Amino acid sequence: MPAEKPNHIVLFGATGMIGSRILKELLARGHAVTVVVRDASKWQTQPNVSVAVGDIFHPGDVSQATVGADVVISAYGPGIDAEAAPRLLGAINTLMAGLRESGARRLIVVGGAGSLYLKPGLQLVDAPDFPDQWKAIALAHRDALDTIRKSDLDWTYISPAAEIAPGERTAKFRVGGDQLLTDAEGHSRISAEDFAIAVVDEVEDPKHIRQRFTAAY
Repeated sequence: MPAEKPNHIVLFGATGMIGSRILKELLARGHAVTVVVRDASKWQTQPNVSVAVGDIFHPGDVSQATVGADVVISAYGPGIDAEAAPRLLGAINTLMAGLRESGARRLIVVGGAGSLYLKPGLQLVDAPDFPDQWKAIALAHRDALDTIRKSDLDWTYISPAAEIAPGERTAKFRVGGDQLLTDAEGHSRISAEDFAIAVVDEVEDPKHIRQRFTAAY
């Protein structure tokens, strides 16, 4: 018999570029989703979406929003300003603390590409030509992955390609492990729409429990 699909999905970061597409993909596949937002008045009501008011930086809010959740997805994006790195690490720590309190076990985190390997011993973020403006947040994403790996939760960490942006939903992409995936021209990229497919595929059919994986063309 096929595994039952999760029926209580909680999503953090639903208003962001990636999170909004994950929500759209979940809804298109018939899931009901609880989105966690700080200001419910700014959220437009839509079918099959429940709104929980809370802050990812407050473990109590996370706990309250995730009681009984089958899957919790974090698509939280901290930005790239000077405070982005500590915000990201703070959010990861409070998120995991809240889940331990609520009893929710399964966590899917949308992470960064910087910790993917170009070759053994060399991660993308450590390459000489890695853009300076992205380095601090890329290192923070790497630290976040290290933190998550020490967790006793049933976690999954999903790294996008080096380039991710709004685009087409083609459903044609590859899935890999810790290695950066590139196309025939050496580019590593994916649309946010196709990346959302990879996330929701993992929600419905978990293949990377306590693992990191990536998706790219």
